[in-house]
Amino acid sequence: MSPGASVRSARTRSRRSSTRSRGRRTSSSKARQRSQRRKRTLVIGGALFVAALGGFLLANSDRFQRTLEEVTLPLQHEDIIRQQAAQKDVPADLIAAVIYAESRFRDQTSHAGARGLMQITPSTAKVIESLSGGQTFKFDDLADPDINIRYGTFYLHYLIEKFGDNDIAALAAYNAGETNVTAWGGSSLSLDDIPFPETRNYVENVRPRRGRIGRSSAAPRPIRRSTPTRSPSSARGTCTAAAR
Repeated sequence: MSPGASVRSARTRSRRSSTRSRGRRTSSSKARQRSQRRKRTLVIGGALFVAALGGFLLANSDRFQRTLEEVTLPLQHEDIIRQQAAQKDVPADLIAAVIYAESRFRDQTSHAGARGLMQITPSTAKVIESLSGGQTFKFDDLADPDINIRYGTFYLHYLIEKFGDNDIAALAAYNAGETNVTAWGGSSLSLDDIPFPETRNYVENVRPRRGRIGRSSAAPRPIRRSTPTRSPSSARGTCTAAAR
């Protein structure tokens, strides 16, 4: 082979080697670009998913919170609710539904002076004291969840008895007072007979919650008529007999 041919052959090999090298670099670069695009897509997709999930949770946070509360909150006081339900013959799920409607199971005092889980006013507490044959009463006792539930359950039983097992009338009286319910129809009261929108909404909210609040507390059962508890013993020296 002549020197000229040898040089040309070497140049050809060099060009081929350079072309192959550029091809490998181009392929490697394209692969890196594809990988980067996939990563960017995943990051953007993840960010959009997180944003969408956050928006969904934000928009439905109240509903999730309500659902969580309905299932868990009554369990804090399940023992006393069960005990009072059995003793005073008031369905446990009705007690829990009233507590949820009144206070969401949080001790609080309303602008009208109603106190505790079942939102009992001083005047109602004195009525309960009189009905149960108690001798003394201190309003601060209603801050005790157990005592508050005892008072509220006693009053619920009394209203159920007074209005002939009509839960609509009993709940309306718990919210608006016995005098109003008696004037509206008493034991024959229906939802349509309630002229106060707040009281009608209260009854409409409490009744469907029976069986949904505190699912482990008790299944819904009919309200039965029995004799109110009137024993003079008490849970504290300062409490009425209703706090048994």
